Amino acid sequence: MHHLLFQDQTVNHHITVYDTDELDGQKGRFRVLKFASEANQGAMDLDDPDRVLFEYPRAIIHLMEHNAPDFEEVFMIGHGIGTLSRYFSEKNIMVAELDPVVIQISRDYFGYSRNNVQIGDGRVLLERQPAGKFDYVVLDAFDAEGTPLHLVSTTFFQIIADKLKPDGTVLLNLTGRAGHDHLLGAIGETMSQHFAYTLVFALKADSRGDVVNFILAGSGKPLLYQERQMAGFKETTLPPGYLLWDE
Repeated sequence: MHHLLFQDQTVNHHITVYDTDELDGQKGRFRVLKFASEANQGAMDLDDPDRVLFEYPRAIIHLMEHNAPDFEEVFMIGHGIGTLSRYFSEKNIMVAELDPVVIQISRDYFGYSRNNVQIGDGRVLLERQPAGKFDYVVLDAFDAEGTPLHLVSTTFFQIIADKLKPDGTVLLNLTGRAGHDHLLGAIGETMSQHFAYTLVFALKADSRGDVVNFILAGSGKPLLYQERQMAGFKETTLPPGYLLWDE
């Protein structure tokens, strides 16, 4: 049963917040942030607020902790309910969020309390940062059409590479069609032009063409992971792609 708490149409999103007693087959008390044309953007277990519910942040957490256990500096694009920033509360995490309503919702309905979110376009805000500052850049941003293309262009991957430390890593949470997604192939090809080592992971799809989560990782050093810690994500390959340029 759903209990609607908030609904609004902003410049960027149609936003809904609701409570439910079932989430992805699990019974309990959950609070969910949803955008109109995308899957759930964030969810909280009201009986265990620190629990990370979704697979993709659990997999990203593993990649971050496993590849640079002592990391300190992170730049995130896309806030949601602040799951990663809340989990890594002792780290220096700078978050860029385009929609101020999303930030307010995270505070009012999900108890987010850190003062580390800047309102604005993530690309513009990252460009203003010093070169070589970050251990990780994490992209988890969606609009009505999916991931904004100016956040996956060759120019932007060059900006990311410049802002990362020499052995820093970029991590992207994306959605795409299982089997043969040409845009994902293009994103992977574009990223690989700027990072010597890349990995691609995907959640299992029930059938070819299903929309599932993908995680793309790029770094100047070999990337490591333990499959049992990847929350169901399996390493995969993308179809050959073309380079994405700014329009």
